[in-house]
Amino acid sequence: MNNIQIDIVSDIACPWCAIGYARLERAIELLGPEYEIAVKWHAFELNPSHSGQGEPILPALARKYGRSEDEMRANQSQMMSIAKDLGLNFNKLQERFTCNTFDAHRLVTWAGQHGQQTAMKQALFDAYFGMGLDVSDQKVLLSCVETVGLSPDQAKQVLESDQFKTEVREEEATYQKAGVSSVPAFIINNKYLISGAQEPDTFVQALKEISAESD
Repeated sequence: MNNIQIDIVSDIACPWCAIGYARLERAIELLGPEYEIAVKWHAFELNPSHSGQGEPILPALARKYGRSEDEMRANQSQMMSIAKDLGLNFNKLQERFTCNTFDAHRLVTWAGQHGQQTAMKQALFDAYFGMGLDVSDQKVLLSCVETVGLSPDQAKQVLESDQFKTEVREEEATYQKAGVSSVPAFIINNKYLISGAQEPDTFVQALKEISAESD
């Protein structure tokens, strides 16, 4: 058995993070049962200073990257096509609004204590990219919690307290100090870094090589 630990640094507001994980899932399927792969998610905020009312995503991205809205629309359309081929719901990708993701990261950390971290992350991706919902809104967050079969009452207690605030901030600082400046970032066995939403075959090759080196 080949045991591999994958730590994924990502943001809920990052479409390539959802695509990257879906491609990793394909790679894991291709690797087969002789590979035992454990995944853990870590927080990263693309827009940590975001507060107040959200802004339509296309003009926000155009301003951030110094591009036109048409260019951003074409870029988002390409991502929607890629996502569809992977079975992801990106129907509202171009209609969503910017939002703060800090509380969502706190819930992902909390869900990890209940063995539902990946499911929680995927529910948040679906809410934001698929339904265009505000993943900083407590009602939306609690709906995602219910979707993965966890307790909305417990989650509400987390959101209305300071639970996991320190953990998320420390996690973000740790990976920033380690040099992670863009996401998704896949850290394999605490040693190797794979940056970006690589194709499944690229993941397969890399994981096989890393596993062989560890033997």
